[in-house]
Amino acid sequence: MEVVTLNNGLKMPMAGIGTYLMTPDVAEPAVLKALAEDYRLIDTANAYVNEKAVGRAMKKSGLAREAVFLETKLWPSFYEDPDAIEKTLARLDTDYIDLLLLHQPAGNFLQAYKLMEDAYKAGKVKSIGLSNFSEAQIREIIDTFDVKPAVLQAEVHPYNQEKAFKKYLATEGIIMQAWYPLGHGDDALLAEPIFDRLGDKYGKTPAQIILRWHIQDGNIIIPGSKNPDHIKENIDLFDFALTDEEMAEIAALDKETRFYTSTPELLARYVTMVPPVDEQE
Repeated sequence: MEVVTLNNGLKMPMAGIGTYLMTPDVAEPAVLKALAEDYRLIDTANAYVNEKAVGRAMKKSGLAREAVFLETKLWPSFYEDPDAIEKTLARLDTDYIDLLLLHQPAGNFLQAYKLMEDAYKAGKVKSIGLSNFSEAQIREIIDTFDVKPAVLQAEVHPYNQEKAFKKYLATEGIIMQAWYPLGHGDDALLAEPIFDRLGDKYGKTPAQIILRWHIQDGNIIIPGSKNPDHIKENIDLFDFALTDEEMAEIAALDKETRFYTSTPELLARYVTMVPPVDEQE
């Protein structure tokens, strides 16, 4: 497993499993399978309503807590709750979170970042970051607080590579993490001829070629799957490397095309949407 060193010195695996859209009964076996296949990064969120299942899977895996890099995200409707992080820790049944992100740039995100910074200084959170924030919003965070974000989670895939944004993040020492790393399963992306050609060359699937491109481009990846075979394939990325020429070919696919688009109206709704976190099994 390749790792990246965050701006506070913490080492984070470059590849993990995401649990977006997984119900608890799906998330628990998926995470257990991932951990059995040597995944060491697990991504969840308040909004996924599966944190308890993720915590159970980590315990059932038999792995020591420090062997797993656990990442979760605070939801905007909890940003002003002073106990939001304590409640998140309780649901995950853990003493600390390796990486805690603000899920959306909505509501009182400055207050929420202060909660995360305090938790970081208290040792309850090992690193903090942001998801779906713009460059201007990141600058506001950096100008306001002592602890700089370590990770920025965004929609990144070969059709939306965020090249200029990544250059800015690099100047701040912030690592890009890609959600929708496979383009939300977009058939057109997976059918690009280059991925079949490189898959034949390296004995890999088109998805594995895309995920390897992410790794070499410096993106942390968290593809989600409940399919045991796909879970196994999505971590089998470290026995080959794309050439510089192949990386450039994939870079040329960039269309700046997104599958998710935020709006002020949508962000305002997020503040009033309360995930049923206390009802999860």
